[in-house]
Amino acid sequence: MANKANPKSLEHHVDDVKKGKKVFEDAFQGVSRMILDAGIQKITVKGKTTYRFDLFSQGKKHLIGMYDEINSLVSFVKDASEGGSSREMAFVLVGEPGNGKTFLVEYLCSRYREFLTSPENRKHTFRFVNLDQLGGYGKIQFIESQTYEDPMILAMSLQETKDQSMEYFSKKFKFTDKQIENLYKKYRPLGACSAYIWNQIREACNNDIAKMLSFIEITQVPMIESLGTITGKYPAKDKITSSAVDLMGEESIQRLLHISDSNNPYRFDLRRGALARVAGGGIHFSDEIYKNKKDLVQVYLGVIQNRTIELDGFKWPIDTLIIATSNNSEFDTFLSEREEAPIIDRCRICYVAHNTDYKIQKYLTDYAVGTDTKRSLDHEVLHQDPNLNYAASVGVVLTRLPRSDKLTPVEIMKLAAGEVAGEKSLKTLAELIDSLNQDTEITKRFGQKGLGQRNLGRAVQLLLESSETNEGKCMFALDIFKALERTVLDYVQEPSDRAKFKEDLKIARGLYRERIMTEMFNAYMDEPLAIKKDVLNYVNMIIGVDAEHLGPDMMWKYKDPQTGELRALKIDERYIKNVEERLGLKTEEQRASFRNSIRKIYGQKLSVDANYDFMDNLDLVKAITDVRLKSDIAGAGSLIGALANRTNEENQKLYDRMIFTMDEKLGYCHTCAQKTIEYFCSQEDDK
Repeated sequence: MANKANPKSLEHHVDDVKKGKKVFEDAFQGVSRMILDAGIQKITVKGKTTYRFDLFSQGKKHLIGMYDEINSLVSFVKDASEGGSSREMAFVLVGEPGNGKTFLVEYLCSRYREFLTSPENRKHTFRFVNLDQLGGYGKIQFIESQTYEDPMILAMSLQETKDQSMEYFSKKFKFTDKQIENLYKKYRPLGACSAYIWNQIREACNNDIAKMLSFIEITQVPMIESLGTITGKYPAKDKITSSAVDLMGEESIQRLLHISDSNNPYRFDLRRGALARVAGGGIHFSDEIYKNKKDLVQVYLGVIQNRTIELDGFKWPIDTLIIATSNNSEFDTFLSEREEAPIIDRCRICYVAHNTDYKIQKYLTDYAVGTDTKRSLDHEVLHQDPNLNYAASVGVVLTRLPRSDKLTPVEIMKLAAGEVAGEKSLKTLAELIDSLNQDTEITKRFGQKGLGQRNLGRAVQLLLESSETNEGKCMFALDIFKALERTVLDYVQEPSDRAKFKEDLKIARGLYRERIMTEMFNAYMDEPLAIKKDVLNYVNMIIGVDAEHLGPDMMWKYKDPQTGELRALKIDERYIKNVEERLGLKTEEQRASFRNSIRKIYGQKLSVDANYDFMDNLDLVKAITDVRLKSDIAGAGSLIGALANRTNEENQKLYDRMIFTMDEKLGYCHTCAQKTIEYFCSQEDDK
């Protein structure tokens, strides 16, 4: 019992596992438990139900979107943890550059490291001590398991055969039959050098297990990230410098100087390779796996299928989750070589699309712009136009959307973000996605082509280095379109893609124009949410216009869904008619149909979200903005006329007041306020 009290003894470790103080699980079970225990939400994306895993939404810089890809990864790991076919496969993320493949894997690895730092989840291994009593190891004082084998693997192999070990384990550690059965489901033989040394100890101790265990010491697996233990990355290298040694290890001349027995497998230094360092329940990340030369990919084939490191006939079983990435062109080249079919057969391929939700893109655009204070070249603080994020997000997302006969690009964009797109339904988008995803050419599938996150980053760099930005001390939203166009010209090689992306950026400029119209109305009304209030007033008017208890004074009382308070609203039929004329609704039937669709949306959306404001209905917002802008200014004809012609005092006062409102209430600086008004007064991008 004295040995059991020693916290570094094998018996103490087994007792801790039995009591639940320590865990014995493989890499798949550990990663699966980490993800599922963090929490799951059921959500609807592009008309389909999917799951959002809370683990991937934690931290300052976390994953944005990627719901399908994360679902595939979680499903793969869960299947492997339950003994499915995924145990003998690698998970490979394939997609265009700059869409978050590497970020996803590195995020998972960092979360896993954090997960393993808590005491109950720590990984342990064992080492052989007192080697001087054995002899034959020179000045080597202790030998750690080269593949960081779990002490329970040793405990399950105390005797010479598996059956003898099982019987002995049951008696010695007093486990129930059920516990023994569950434990031995995770059984794997000891690695070559551990088994060899353990056998030497057995002979020296004459099979006395108590004496044998005095040569064992339990230790923690080091969690130092720079050592590449637990989570390790192997980036594809060039054809000359890369070799199997980088993965598997090689014979160590230094060890041969100490070891007297040349047959001892410990002469191989496995830690020289990337795999052994993650072999004790870790994650091996192979970046751009198909860029490696063929003989290295063949090494991966053996490792993925057999989960063993093999050198000169010696075997070391490993417990590793293998995740890899590849870009489309390298993957296509690899697929075209038919003799490489076995490696593809051992991979679970997950095609990673670009993000196509412009609302979610807002967060990715924030990543591209950066969180630190931006400064001009002469160290002045740069202001960020409040419309910059919207302009950049809409611009890049539109390039990622396919062309369709049934839906316009703007309708696809709105539906993909879960918004209303007139009469078009999510079902139409779901059908479009399904039909595109049947295509054998990956790049033609939904969201597979377009400007990626790196291209957006380049556009932001171009914006920051431009003289306009530095002179005006402001990152003006309209300038991002020029930067994106320059990025398309410089970095998009395919002429057809280049033409499409330039067309998409024109559409994005049109959407930006509509947003500016709304912003100008808010500035004119000296109220940040003026247009939103008018939109909700219109919606409430068309709901109240047919109300039974509406009196001759046209006053309608209703309960505000956002505050729950009772409110009174005067219904202005002339205003309703003007808005509907702007929408192109000429006949009574068209108007009735449109009103019914608004009422239907009102009923559906507000039952789920009390704060729904109809601002995603761009046509309605534009119509209301136009009605108010073009009818509210007496004498000037329109706000554009008043702002463009500031020769009289009244117009100058209006201009100054709007600049003041934009500066003080709407988040603009003097530069972007002036430039925005100037753009508004021009007829540029006006449909």
